[in-house]
Amino acid sequence: MAVDADAKRLLTDEEIAAALEDLPGWERQGDKLAATFNFSDFSQAFGFMSRVALISERLFHHPEWSNVWSTVEIAITNHAAGGLTELDLEFARRVNTLV
Repeated sequence: MAVDADAKRLLTDEEIAAALEDLPGWERQGDKLAATFNFSDFSQAFGFMSRVALISERLFHHPEWSNVWSTVEIAITNHAAGGLTELDLEFARRVNTLV
């Protein structure tokens, strides 16, 4: 999916709500999308983070995230646009393919 054209257009509340229906595990937290992923151990969590890092690099769109042992928390927003854009949705879609 090409996201360049919509990368800076802010999404409406309705667009965000509709998209979240197809993004299990993600929720809106203000101007961010956020999700928590739980794994059986640190190694699996770290491997997941490595795969997410590759997605981030491909999209040139990097999350705010943290890892505590087997839990990874991710938040994403488009700082340049000042809120949520199609790029954030595409990031979340791609991350969800990993789990």
